[in-house]
Amino acid sequence: MQTPDLSLRVTSFVNRLKKEDVNMHGFILSVGGQEKAKAYYSPFREGHPHRMYSVSKTMTGIAVGMLADEGRLSLDDPVTDYFRDWLPEAPDGRLLCLTIRDMLRMATCYCGTTYREGVDENWARTFFTAMPSHEPGTVFHYDTSCSQVLAALVRRLSGLEVLDFLEEKLFSPLGCRDERYWLRDPSGCCQGGSGLCMSLRDMHRVALCLLNGGEGLIPAWYVREMSRKQIDTPLQVNEEERWGYGWQCWRTRAGWSMYGMGGQLAVICPDRRTVLSTIADTRLDPFGVQRIYNAFFEELYPYLGQEDMEPETLRLKTPAVPDQRKLGIPETGTYRFAQGNPLGLQWLRLQGDRLTYENARGAASLPFGRGKNESIPYPGCTYEPAMASGGWLAPDLLRVRCHATGEAPCGFDMLLRFRGDTVTVQCRRSADPLTEGYDGTATGTLDI
Repeated sequence: MQTPDLSLRVTSFVNRLKKEDVNMHGFILSVGGQEKAKAYYSPFREGHPHRMYSVSKTMTGIAVGMLADEGRLSLDDPVTDYFRDWLPEAPDGRLLCLTIRDMLRMATCYCGTTYREGVDENWARTFFTAMPSHEPGTVFHYDTSCSQVLAALVRRLSGLEVLDFLEEKLFSPLGCRDERYWLRDPSGCCQGGSGLCMSLRDMHRVALCLLNGGEGLIPAWYVREMSRKQIDTPLQVNEEERWGYGWQCWRTRAGWSMYGMGGQLAVICPDRRTVLSTIADTRLDPFGVQRIYNAFFEELYPYLGQEDMEPETLRLKTPAVPDQRKLGIPETGTYRFAQGNPLGLQWLRLQGDRLTYENARGAASLPFGRGKNESIPYPGCTYEPAMASGGWLAPDLLRVRCHATGEAPCGFDMLLRFRGDTVTVQCRRSADPLTEGYDGTATGTLDI
């Protein structure tokens, strides 16, 4: 009897993500140690580094576990023991009893990240001068500053930045050969919670190593414990985040994952000997990451191990704004906007498949592909790569979506209603310094 073809399930997975307008950049699926399917969505290519955001936390946690295995720290040590020089004169007792174990499981004494990007120079040091809000080790609060402290801890104990430490101990021995780098805070320390940039296939190699118990590179006891539920997370908004948190990683409905903002995922299912790794930019969709989880667990997971396929490489395109070719306005005059409007717009005009305008960031040009993505420089920021698509939804209604594709995948979505001698522009953005000025609504009047 012929084995049912898993490739049909992969097709269903891909089609569902497309139908739900999930901005995928790539994925790799391995079952039983064998790669079954991989895809890169143009313009993204195999081997290129991609911002992994909070996958960085898991990697930083692995470095801490290696140091613990070498006897250079104990997970039950108070973290302040290693940063006495950064403590205020009279440190809060709640901070003094915070352990490294509680740092790993996001059970700090703070309700969120203590540093301010663009303001603070040494992000880790702010952790020791902020005012605690509650007893440590009691409840979960997502706190990227604790991952920054763990990166600083690796540097203090090893004399190496976390990237260089992992390069020596994990990445090189594992055969990770693609370019990778780690963004730094202003003091020069690796951004332990968000700054790792590496290729999809190298992240996938690390995930397979974890599935296999560390392969003698990562301590087996640490892999076991990091992937268990170490604290409950029932108040999280997205359903997949309510299965609990391990040590700098998330539990899921069937296993656990490395999880970075915007759809950077390595979903590890030990019972099916499976890893699905993804890169994406779902930041414009508050439920985008959950859509990836749901598509995997509903379209693929039930058939893993029961069906097989020959290895397959898919060449796909990132989703674009739909377009009705027969609709639209060829070009307009210049619209002027009142000072102080929420978008900071001064003027705007449409010329075919190009918007030009001036906002608080200066003059900008935004060419777009109708119903397809075009690679462009980010508006007003020519060194930043981007892609943009647009489409007419009605005779007077244009939608344009732009995604930055460099070190900080993010974007904005713009709706323009042309009516009489006015245009109303509505924008929303994924939060990032690059997208400032693209959130709000304003109406401009045609310059006569």
